Amino acid sequence: MATMAIDEALTRFLNEQRARLAPRTFHTYEEVIDLFRDCMNMYGPNILDERDEKRWREAFDNGDEDAFTRLLDAGYIESMLGEFLGYFMIRKVMAGQGLLRAAGTVTKKLVTWLAEQGVIEREIAAAQAARAADAARDLPRADRLAEALHQLSLKTPHRDPDTTDRWVEEGIPLPITKVEPGKLWFDENIGPLAVPSEISDLARIGWEVTVVLAFTRNRWWLVEVGNVYP
Repeated sequence: MATMAIDEALTRFLNEQRARLAPRTFHTYEEVIDLFRDCMNMYGPNILDERDEKRWREAFDNGDEDAFTRLLDAGYIESMLGEFLGYFMIRKVMAGQGLLRAAGTVTKKLVTWLAEQGVIEREIAAAQAARAADAARDLPRADRLAEALHQLSLKTPHRDPDTTDRWVEEGIPLPITKVEPGKLWFDENIGPLAVPSEISDLARIGWEVTVVLAFTRNRWWLVEVGNVYP
């Protein structure tokens, strides 16, 4: 396989896109790649083997905060895609619908380009491109779901765990296990939670939601909502 540093690959990718894209679209590509670079420099060291971790650590301890993307091989890019689309864009970036959609579109183009350059295997690129395409569709939808659930939670009258029959406040997101019109179920035998049809239309089985829920008066109530992870 061909080798090049992550920063070199990202720069070459953007240079090729600049030649074919309108300036406004290219600016969005730059924004996504900059965010992806930040994600890799923040979380990439967690996936390094001993040899590469040693190289990264030496440079980082000497003040190079971008050592991961500056030093390490572009083959690591596809390994970071899940972190970027499944966590970073949801939890760490205040992104609008357009940027969330673009994160999937741009990274799909990127992994396809990496395969064309011989940096990653075409089979791997195809799988990651499909994942990115899903993200382009699902990230904006999950963002809308999170906002709709938040608005619903503001209407909940029961906010004291001492006055409820059951109080669920997990440290990790809960998976949605069942969806019916106007109803949601979550892991740990939670549900049905009555919701507007707007919410049940957006929700998907398997998506995970950071929530606080209360059971009282023979029904479930949504108390707080954090992020939705598709």
